[in-house]
Amino acid sequence: MDKIFPSNFRDFRTIVQDPLYQNSFYLILTMVLGAVLGFIFWIVAAQLYTQEEVGINTALISAVSLLAIISYLGLDQSIIRFFPDKNKFNIMTTSSVVILISTILFGIIFVLGIDLWAPDLALVKNNLLAFFMALIAFTLSGITGNAFIALRKSKYYFYQNLLMNLRVLLIFIPFFGSLGIFLSFGISVLIAIIFSYILIFKIIKPETTEKVQIIDWDFLWDSFHFSAGNYFFMLFGSIPVFILPIIVLNVLGSGQTAYYYITYTIASFLFMLSSAFSTSLFVEGSHGESLRENTKKSLIAIFSLLIPLAGLIFIFGEYILGLFGSDYVNGLDLLRVMIISSFLYSICQVYYSIGKVRNKIKDMILVSLVISILLIGSSYFLMDIFGIVGIGYAWVISYLAGSILVILKIKNLK
Repeated sequence: MDKIFPSNFRDFRTIVQDPLYQNSFYLILTMVLGAVLGFIFWIVAAQLYTQEEVGINTALISAVSLLAIISYLGLDQSIIRFFPDKNKFNIMTTSSVVILISTILFGIIFVLGIDLWAPDLALVKNNLLAFFMALIAFTLSGITGNAFIALRKSKYYFYQNLLMNLRVLLIFIPFFGSLGIFLSFGISVLIAIIFSYILIFKIIKPETTEKVQIIDWDFLWDSFHFSAGNYFFMLFGSIPVFILPIIVLNVLGSGQTAYYYITYTIASFLFMLSSAFSTSLFVEGSHGESLRENTKKSLIAIFSLLIPLAGLIFIFGEYILGLFGSDYVNGLDLLRVMIISSFLYSICQVYYSIGKVRNKIKDMILVSLVISILLIGSSYFLMDIFGIVGIGYAWVISYLAGSILVILKIKNLK
């Protein structure tokens, strides 16, 4: 506990210099900044746009986010895992080209079948340029972000996200029309990745003795099993997050979708804590640092911050939701239930980072698959009974089951 709560200046300086805490600090700062500015963004959006327009735009943003996850092919995680030991320039170019191609292919498939799986989003057919711009930019932003994290330069990841949050200013541009939320999102991300790629290639500029390859087939082969495993793991883990707004849109309508998305945005403050420390745990483990020691430090730090923050949001949730408009207070019960799920969520996130370092990909896939199936299935069922708050119950049930699985499997991570 002394390493979390220093008793003197020397202990404090040790904590500040610890790579786990340095990376975690910038990741938390990045996520908090994104959440705060996102919070402001959605407050403004709720005032400028109708609930129906907010619902459509949030569903479209979720669709783009889901397509990005599908397009990564697991290479986003391989960047973190293999950067310490392989040619960083080759890894970056290879991952970017392969993911760019897959993004375009999956985007085309989505548009061609949009009348089938998301008819309310068919308006993208008349806005294809904007849609593909946002999709490609958002997908590549995940690559550059992970590259900064893998380089242990999370402060640049912070700068990237600062640029991405220019959407707060862009939303005021009047000629964007009903898709103003989505377009401000896409343009700000595009600006951010241009900055990020310029900076990354300056940092990882290859030595004259190094062999430069735009497509490094050796890296693709060596990382195949890790990338493939993480692809399915990330897919199962991310599908519920991005598909639920679309499900709510189809089942309960655009107004309820707005309630859900805003409530999830607030609850994501809590998810950020465990995500930040878990990501840093993965980075440090990939660099060969003590996994056992860093796991203990991560868990203590997560719950030390999560407990008071969860309490504050639980108590003042009604006032926070009220900032978006009086109607959004209807999401209060959902918010409070999702707060409970954040503690279970953190257990699973730490386990995933340990599994990535120890290459226990199959176990990770099993846990994330169970959570994903339960979350989507129980959301459909419980929404019909309890309305929008049923999704919150589904989050608790799903991550409780996941946490039980984690406890049963943790013995395999010795």
